[in-house]
Amino acid sequence: MTIHSGRHFLQIPGPTNVPDRVLRAIDRPTIDHRGPEFPRLAFDVLEGLRAVFQTTGPVIVYPSSGTGAWEAALVNTLSPGDRVLAFDTGHFATLWRKMAEALGLAVTFIPSDWRHGVDPAAVEQYLQDDSAHTIAAVMAVHNETSTGVTSRIPAIRAAIDRAHHPALLLVDTISSLGSIDYRHEEWGIDVTVGGSQKGLMLPPGLAFNAVSSKALAAAERARLPKSYWAWSPIISANRQGFFPYTPATNMLCGLRESLAMLREEGLDAVFARHARHAEATRRAAAAWGLEIVALNPAEYSNSLTALFVPEGFDADALRTVILERFDMSLGTGLGLLKGRAFRIGHLGHFNDLMLCGTLCGVEMGLASLGIPHGDGVSSALAYLAGTAAHAKASAPV
Repeated sequence: MTIHSGRHFLQIPGPTNVPDRVLRAIDRPTIDHRGPEFPRLAFDVLEGLRAVFQTTGPVIVYPSSGTGAWEAALVNTLSPGDRVLAFDTGHFATLWRKMAEALGLAVTFIPSDWRHGVDPAAVEQYLQDDSAHTIAAVMAVHNETSTGVTSRIPAIRAAIDRAHHPALLLVDTISSLGSIDYRHEEWGIDVTVGGSQKGLMLPPGLAFNAVSSKALAAAERARLPKSYWAWSPIISANRQGFFPYTPATNMLCGLRESLAMLREEGLDAVFARHARHAEATRRAAAAWGLEIVALNPAEYSNSLTALFVPEGFDADALRTVILERFDMSLGTGLGLLKGRAFRIGHLGHFNDLMLCGTLCGVEMGLASLGIPHGDGVSSALAYLAGTAAHAKASAPV
């Protein structure tokens, strides 16, 4: 067993590093979830979540993984046999499709190469061709965690509107919420799915549905079976500051703290920080000579960067060397990308020095395996140094 000193670098695209402030907030005595103290916590959390989702409507909180929030989005709005339109943008889009099929929905699944996001033109064409309005919902993953590709959600909304189609728009933001600009209400999203363990800087264990008035109306007609996932009893209990089940009280304490951190920094500054670190990572990749999985620069992710290793090398061997020698975890290639690509997470509680250490670890791993590469770290450092003064000058006083 190798003994490492210092702190482990967790640079997978989630779960992400949990700030000490959040850990301390979680590490407190459990309170009575039916007592007078709890509603103050619940109201703080629900108000803070609405700000992050950028909505004035309900945000429902579940003690679950993001997978649970996927299911909640489907069972609350749809009925057995309903047709949904989905896109093969990566591993998690594929899993959401499989869930929909297991629930008895008819999925029209549009193939892709995992290097592009949802094509708004294809959305428009499929909906225009559906003159009978048999498609009940469009499912899209905003930021595909397996590929580092970000779909253009406003363009998808515009495509649905141009087709004059009543389909609901369901969007997964599990690896973009709190990291990449996302506006549930302004963009006309009906159900937004989120999770606690990435941009919200918490451990895994909480998941969310932000819902529109149109989604709430659909829920009154939906006939897929549901009990635990049902929105109505949760929304009703939330009005008094409670939940209809035993909530994850200590996780909610941590969530209140993470929401306070996002509020203190300001969402615009959070998004700018993520964009800056993503660009520095992409410049390092270009100098290394490694190809980014995402092909369209307009769809580059600011949460993570997925990179191919050169032909003849194994991405998992690179990850293993980096973990064993330098105590840093990187994301594995999933599905079609297994062994071909690795993923660098640069989201959540993250700063310039952490990014520099991450990129140094990758470069040392490339050298250890004899993978030909250029000086990516210097390229990233030059960009970070050149943009630091601008970021400081433009920061609010």
